[in-house]
Amino acid sequence: MAPPLNFLSGGSGALVRKLMGFVLNPDNNRRNQTDIQQDKNWLEKTVKGIIKKTKKNPVALDNLERAITNRDSTTECVTLSRSLDGRVQFSQRKVLPHLLAARLWRWPDIENQYELRAIDSCKYAYNLKKDDVCINPYHYIKVETPAIAPILVPKDAFHNEAPKTYEMPSMGEYYSVVPNNASVPDSPTDSLSSPSSSYPNQSPPPEYLSENENMDQDGDRSLPGSPDIDSNGPELAMVEYTEPESWCSLYYYELSDRVGEAFEAKAKDVSIDGFTDPSNASRFCLGFLSNINRNQLVEVTRQHIGKGVRLYYIGSEVFAECESDQAIFVQSPNANQNFGWHLATVVKIPSGCNLKIFSNNTFAELLRQSVHRGFEAVYQLTKMCTIRVSFVKGWGADYRRQTVMSTPCWIEIHLNGPLQWLDKVLKQMNGPSVPCTSMS
Repeated sequence: MAPPLNFLSGGSGALVRKLMGFVLNPDNNRRNQTDIQQDKNWLEKTVKGIIKKTKKNPVALDNLERAITNRDSTTECVTLSRSLDGRVQFSQRKVLPHLLAARLWRWPDIENQYELRAIDSCKYAYNLKKDDVCINPYHYIKVETPAIAPILVPKDAFHNEAPKTYEMPSMGEYYSVVPNNASVPDSPTDSLSSPSSSYPNQSPPPEYLSENENMDQDGDRSLPGSPDIDSNGPELAMVEYTEPESWCSLYYYELSDRVGEAFEAKAKDVSIDGFTDPSNASRFCLGFLSNINRNQLVEVTRQHIGKGVRLYYIGSEVFAECESDQAIFVQSPNANQNFGWHLATVVKIPSGCNLKIFSNNTFAELLRQSVHRGFEAVYQLTKMCTIRVSFVKGWGADYRRQTVMSTPCWIEIHLNGPLQWLDKVLKQMNGPSVPCTSMS
């Protein structure tokens, strides 16, 4: 654990001095004395502000002191009133209260709220959306990236099959549909955090799925359980998941035209916005890109992208948060599989809301099942590794635009880790003689 900052402050009482003594210092070796002094002034005001906001409940203050001093997760909740946007302001900075407390007293280098999960006993966890929010730093745990179990693939299981040609579906095959009686899950990190989103009943088009995929009456994809592998069966090869240097590649489109080069996302927190700052490695700035074929509709739409969308890759899960004043529209087959929706569903994410758009664990289970169904079943999972996001304008059954290529500005997200894992599995299966990879 990082050492506490070596400064105390007088004039604010013994409790302020005590809590300040437990404040942890992030990246002390990489920061100069001016930065530390500036942080000292802000942190002192922040600790005073936290104490002031909880003074009406002396028991809460006692619990906060005991939790931090003893590193005790059995202490009661320490709550602050929840604002409309969930944040509190200290010295002209607005922050999420539970994230602030976690940075002060447990994990100084934590970057965002998606890295935190509340413990089961916390009654006022941030994700419960109650009127009060718990800031007890020991009521939260840090999300760690879990190890993904390797896939067991029968060696050369399909080498006697006749050669086939496998093609990825065209962009025009991705429609907007919503399953009957769709409901938003309870967990806010897995769902839209705004009640304003609507989910009309629509009949899913058949074009999205291949002939080999079965649909039940509600439009959900049915997957058989994984059969046990007989010890006398084919020789097995273990294909492991490896994390690539760039966890995703981002491609920007205007209508059907791809504009600019691919952006390789290496930071776990990436912003796609409408501004111009190409020197920042964690920002894909669409305002910097030019297109001689750009029409007036695209120009107007680009002006409304603003802060756009922020992607977080935390603990083998990907989240999308709309930071624009205008809604974004997301099509993620993996997320739709998680929520029991039709795979081609397009979800509207209003400003300030978020959605978990990919889970490596869900993908791993689908891959584990598909290996036993054949080469083509595995290859179909390439669609799970591509996510489309449009800005301002939606598409599909409820909109004039029926395909994503009809929207003025949109991006395509290729998840490199799952795609490379698929490539290794497909090569091991030794399927068709026709060269074919997930990047085809």
